[in-house]
Amino acid sequence: MASKIYDCIAQIGNRIIENKEFLTELDREIGDADHGINMARGFTEVLGVLDKDSEDIGALLKKTGMTLLSKVGGASGPLYGTAYMQAGKVCAGKTALTAEDGKAIFDAVIAGIQKRGKAVKGEKTMLDAIMPAYEAYTAAIDQGASIQDALDAMCKAAEDGVAFTKTIIATKGRASYLGERSIGHQDPGATSATITMEAIRDFVKG
Repeated sequence: MASKIYDCIAQIGNRIIENKEFLTELDREIGDADHGINMARGFTEVLGVLDKDSEDIGALLKKTGMTLLSKVGGASGPLYGTAYMQAGKVCAGKTALTAEDGKAIFDAVIAGIQKRGKAVKGEKTMLDAIMPAYEAYTAAIDQGASIQDALDAMCKAAEDGVAFTKTIIATKGRASYLGERSIGHQDPGATSATITMEAIRDFVKG
């Protein structure tokens, strides 16, 4: 996987770009109608600046985060930028990843997002997909599951997390202004986080 880390990030970016209109429409319902547009612009920049031949996973993740931080507007840039930069710290100097590295990456990403966004699970944010996904992935690995099965469990939990966001009131960001009217709408950030995890699963399987 080491020499293919660029390809993995490219697959994530392309999935986000492909879902630009969908993510923007979700954000139109409860936000600023720019989540998909901003994320697609950010990943277009990422794919233009990354070194395709680099095998340093940490360096590529760090550069991805720095690019998203500088190019993506709204709350998404700082949150996704932080997530990738924290993942980069965990993977500094690595040219291969293990299942245990996956757990460490999740830990760092969640901690970074919580610190940056001052959010917790249950507030209709990306954490409502990421945290259940982490729990499912960790449980599967600890029980001796294959990496493929653990990634399947991760994505199923993330999808369930997105569905959960439809049932709760937003208490963070622009969507919080809607109060109870935010019920019935899924969170765009949780959705883009799930798209990211599904792209990783499909890349590893492929």
